[in-house]
Amino acid sequence: MHQIWKIALGGLCLASASINSIAAEVPSPARPLKVVVIAMFGPEAEPFIKPLGLTQSMTVPGLAQGSKEAEFEPRMLCNADDVCLLQAGMGHANAAASTMALTLDPQFDLRQTYFMVAGVAGIDPAMGTIGTATWSRYLVDVGIAHEIDAREMPKGWKAGYFGIFSKGPGVKPKLDYRTEVAQLDEALLQKVLALTKNAKLQDDPKAAAYRKLYKEKAARALPSVIQCDTLGGDTWWHGHKLGQHARDWTGLMTDGKGVYCTTQQEDNATYNALQRAAHAGKVDLKRLMVLRTGINFDRPHPGQSAFDSLKSDGGGFGISTQNLYLTGGLVINDILKNWPQWRTGVPAP
Repeated sequence: MHQIWKIALGGLCLASASINSIAAEVPSPARPLKVVVIAMFGPEAEPFIKPLGLTQSMTVPGLAQGSKEAEFEPRMLCNADDVCLLQAGMGHANAAASTMALTLDPQFDLRQTYFMVAGVAGIDPAMGTIGTATWSRYLVDVGIAHEIDAREMPKGWKAGYFGIFSKGPGVKPKLDYRTEVAQLDEALLQKVLALTKNAKLQDDPKAAAYRKLYKEKAARALPSVIQCDTLGGDTWWHGHKLGQHARDWTGLMTDGKGVYCTTQQEDNATYNALQRAAHAGKVDLKRLMVLRTGINFDRPHPGQSAFDSLKSDGGGFGISTQNLYLTGGLVINDILKNWPQWRTGVPAP
């Protein structure tokens, strides 16, 4: 009798263990996210963390690089309202890899998520000033090109760059890479412009004094929210001649529709990662917005060399990072407040 009881008890334990094993194998439902802010490094991320209560540190496979410097290490933070911030890392490679890692993580449902790139950039003084917040319509990659050193380029050329497999400067390439230029959703662009047009942006006495050294009206104005387009490439270029090339290249790649104003590294790479995720049904590419604030001018003021301009401190670091949240936060708060409308698509402006 004692032996029979032991056998029965053993069977019960095995059954219980099997049930627990099956329960452990059942995956948790994916967590739907409303907004993901994509910043590149710590100072871009910090202005969002406290106001949004981003206290949940998330583990995303393939994201962390093992760096001990939180300022540069990729990370993911979230809050209880399903708003998260991805600190992707700087440059094309980091941005693409980190964004793709997030979209492949099964713990998140990103199909109705709004993505907001939020980063600082150099700005064309003809278009805006230090601290200005810009929303992009076009993302243009300036790095995919042939280059001939300016000291060896043919006479009459304004720059040594021209499109891959094109005949020369001024000829639009065939876009064989499929990542050279992208246009963001117009309805979302108009909505964020309407929400942020009256944003109260920060300024700085040092930036105010520095911008007075420029002749352009836009450069001398106070920081504001504008619409213009962004140029991406991993080289930190600077100066009048390369600045003119940026204007020309943006116009060429957008068939004259785009207007260059900011220079940064990551946005085409981030877009491409999200585009591939969209093809897999994981995200809605129409829900991507790109916000860049002017941290410095992309060319010198009269009497200043390009090198001195590149190395100068025009007082833009603090206000450009803070103005990311002062602009982008207005959009995030509206999404949270009116989520039933945003969930199904972009509400009318």
